[in-house]
This record gives sequence, structure tokens and C-alpha cells, in this order.
Amino acid sequence: MTWIELFPTVSAAFLASAVECVEAATIVLAVGTVRGWRSALVGTGLALVALVVLVAALGPALARMPEQALQLGVGMLLLLFGMRWLRKAILRGAGRIPLHDEEAIFRSETANLRLARATERWGVEPIATVTAFKGVLLEGVEVAFLVLAVAAGSPALVLPAALGALAAAVLVALAALMLHRPLSRVPENTLKFVVGVILSAFGIFWTGEGLGIDWPGQDLALPVIALAMFLTALLGVRLAARPAPVAEAG
Repeated sequence: MTWIELFPTVSAAFLASAVECVEAATIVLAVGTVRGWRSALVGTGLALVALVVLVAALGPALARMPEQALQLGVGMLLLLFGMRWLRKAILRGAGRIPLHDEEAIFRSETANLRLARATERWGVEPIATVTAFKGVLLEGVEVAFLVLAVAAGSPALVLPAALGALAAAVLVALAALMLHRPLSRVPENTLKFVVGVILSAFGIFWTGEGLGIDWPGQDLALPVIALAMFLTALLGVRLAARPAPVAEAG
């Protein structure tokens, strides 16, 4: 496959995974800072093992589904998933809801961990380990779904999408380890805006494929759909930022 064919899938997996990995890194950093890195790393490792088992079980099951049914189901899920992200990003961009604050989440997680009683077993603290496990697993499940979803059109796309997600995870982990603080300077709302556009575009494309629509230009229709979604979302930010009209009395 050429880079022109691979780029949309790899970039979508990379950007979407980066957002999820930033949120997981905040939780792991909180656990490591308050309760020690052994518990944080054990919880993270257990979550990664669970994710590998999950993907190993889901991959063959999805491969056995009829291609058109898979594209339709995944397309609809991606569209719902992407529109949820895009809606929040539009409202945040318009100032209707507060921006996602990793520093605030970090402070909340560390406060909760400090309140919990420390009980060490086999060299790790169960509460700290479970906190890291839950955070990484929940975000990792979304990453696994996104990787499988953006690659729904072809089994050959699964490995490139997985490599894109892995690159995002490694990059975020290295940045978190070097800084030893939440990655609050990452423009997360901008990333979510872009990812919401990309996932929605993939959702429309795969849903159309599942319904038997013959897209003009085949895969080249995907960037056109993404551009249309981007312009529509920018218009949504402008409309949402306008003050509501005041009703006249009487």
C-alpha cells in the first residue's frame, strides 16, 4: 500500500491515541507521585496485558464478519464517537463549557490517593495499582477500538494503524517521564477538535461504504469529507459563540 493510502489511517490512529494517552498518563503520574512508581507500573503493565488479550480476541472475530456489515457498524460507531468529541470541542472553543484541564485532574487524583489508606501487599499498594490499571485500561480500550475502527476497510491497515497508536503512546510516555508532570501544555482541545473531525469523516465514509455508496474517487473522497466536516465545525464554533438573543418583554 502507498503512503497516500496509509496516511489517513495512520494519522487518525496517532492523533486519537495521543489524546487518550495524555489522559492515561495523568492518572499514572498521579499514582506514581503519591504512592510510588512500582504500584503505578504494575497497574499499567496489567492493563496493557489485558488490552493485548482483548485485541487478540476481537481481531479474529471482526475478521470473520462480512466486510459490508463491518464497515456499516464501525462507521456508525465512529460517527457517534467522533461527533461526541467534536460537539465538546466546539462548545469549548466557543467558551460554552470549560477547557479540559489535566492539571486539575492531576490535583484531584493525587488528593484522592492521599486520602486513601496505604496498605502494601507483595510490594505494591492495591488501591494505587487498581487506580493505574483502571485509568490505562479505560483509555486503552478506546485506543484499541479506534485502531480497529479506522482500519475497518482492510486487514492490511490494522498493523499501520496499530503502529501509529504505538508511536503516540511512546511519545506521550517519554514526554511524561521527562517532565514528571501532566502534559497540560498539549493543546488537547485542538487535538480533540481535529480528531473529532477525522473520526466523523471516517464514520461517514465507512457508513457509506457499508450502505453500498460508490464514493467518487474512492479513498480520495475521505479528505474531501474531512474538509467539509472541518469547515462545518468552524461554523459551529462561530454560531455557538454568539450570545443568545434577549426576548422582548410583553
